[in-house]
Amino acid sequence: MSKIPNDPNDFERTATRVTSVSIIGNLILSAFKVFAGIIAHSGAMISDAVHSASDVFSSIVVIIGIHLSSKDSDKEHPYGHERLECVAAIILAAILFMTGFSIGADAVRTVVRTFTTDSFEVLPEPGILALIAAVISIVTKEAMFWYTRIYAIRIDSSALMADAWHHRSDALSSVGALIGIAFARLGFPIMDPIASLVICIFIVKAAYDVFRDAMTKMVDHACDNEIEEKIRDCALSQGGVLGIDELRTREFGNKIYVDIEISADGSRPLRETHAIAELVHDELEKQFPKVKHVMVHVNPFIEEHAK
Repeated sequence: MSKIPNDPNDFERTATRVTSVSIIGNLILSAFKVFAGIIAHSGAMISDAVHSASDVFSSIVVIIGIHLSSKDSDKEHPYGHERLECVAAIILAAILFMTGFSIGADAVRTVVRTFTTDSFEVLPEPGILALIAAVISIVTKEAMFWYTRIYAIRIDSSALMADAWHHRSDALSSVGALIGIAFARLGFPIMDPIASLVICIFIVKAAYDVFRDAMTKMVDHACDNEIEEKIRDCALSQGGVLGIDELRTREFGNKIYVDIEISADGSRPLRETHAIAELVHDELEKQFPKVKHVMVHVNPFIEEHAK
């Protein structure tokens, strides 16, 4: 797996390329599923098509969010705009939730109307085209999930990962549609709207996961212990560093900010200890691509305080 790109332009170009593939794929797939749902009289497939169509809008939100988050720091935003990507992910979660709620509400109305009016015979039996469309959707959306996920991990993009899970939720909803349509064709037409209800649950669950991840990144918190230990070891390995007095880290969007206090020989000239601090600063940014800024403070080494 390649390293996270340090150049915001590379980050944006990669994300734009991936989401463009998603947009084209979803436009074609949603159009085909709408056609199949109408021709084959399948409400589950039409619901699944709506989910695919919502992916188009979500991918556009991803492109906008990543474009804004990749902007350089300025006077009003000295720490950059990385959190705008988290905002895009939250918007995607809201889109997912509303899509799932709409599909679920329609399914509930159909099921309730069927049971209260005893109108099972009114529900049409889905045609074979709906089954074919469901299989094609499962294969296509699962492939899009893995394609998007690979690049989301590669560039460490929460918005792109949210879009990947949108694809996965669509693949799962197509599995639900496939099962519902198959049972409907076996003489249980009520299973078609019930499949839509199952699809709703998958979509809402995906929305919750995306929202939770984005909110976690919106709030400053320390890196995990493993990363902090690696940062500590890297700083200690630099020439002239005699100890680490304090280390603080915080994640800002998908970037890391580091505040570290090192100890050095207090009898050395200021110019030399400053050079040690510069060495630590440069090496941390080099070894950890996610580190955007390092603040190094130098203290005189006191043996009994050494850690």
